[in-house]
Amino acid sequence: MRKESKKLDYRKLLKNKEVKAFLKKGNENLGVLGYTEHSEKHCAIVAKRAGMILKKLGYSEHEVELAQIAGAMHDVGNAINRKNHGEYGGLLAYHILEKEGMALEDRIQIASAIGNHDESTGGAVDAISAALILADKTDVRRDRVRTKEKANFDKHDRVNYAVTNATVKLNLEKKVITLNLQIDEEICSMCEYFEIFLGRMLMCRRASELLGMKFKLTANGSKVLKRIFIQEELQIEKWICNSLYLKLFFKQKK
Repeated sequence: MRKESKKLDYRKLLKNKEVKAFLKKGNENLGVLGYTEHSEKHCAIVAKRAGMILKKLGYSEHEVELAQIAGAMHDVGNAINRKNHGEYGGLLAYHILEKEGMALEDRIQIASAIGNHDESTGGAVDAISAALILADKTDVRRDRVRTKEKANFDKHDRVNYAVTNATVKLNLEKKVITLNLQIDEEICSMCEYFEIFLGRMLMCRRASELLGMKFKLTANGSKVLKRIFIQEELQIEKWICNSLYLKLFFKQKK
């Protein structure tokens, strides 16, 4: 029989002493390493958006709550190390939530979602992780840039600073999740945006598919996701060609 989980609110968790400390240290670490803002504000936005996605798709109140909690805690692992921060974060969240009285099954589900939210090591494995990925990867905004001097912007700063508006919309009738961006192309070209966000947008596509939806990206009113998929296919073709070349090269060497 499933043990009843203690009801937790993500807003209360963001005030938890350990969560606040881990997020603060993680954000400081990433600032030194040159990353954009990953503070409590980012986590609050991700929590709210992840819950919104599942609520609009008709998931239970409990599943919405789990997605919100995963969003609130998803970046605590940055306090340990940016590399594998998802896995570290999942373990940290598990133990914090255990102290908060959350049921084992729910702790495992949240730890799994957090452990799979980064594009370098993870991917959507269930509805909670899919909502977390979509909420996290679509938080693109100007005020995430730390550097105030434009002359000191790196390409990540330029891409985020160039986004003057970003909205996520769900069309239940057409079964489409859309990220609408307004980009100042005088600051950042479309090509530069795709160079940085290709992996994240592909991750959003797969997360949407797990939820029974399609993912669409528009920039300045134009549909652009098809370009991303073409670019992905070209990268795969290039990788296959390089692999075949290397095989032939070493075969001839023998």
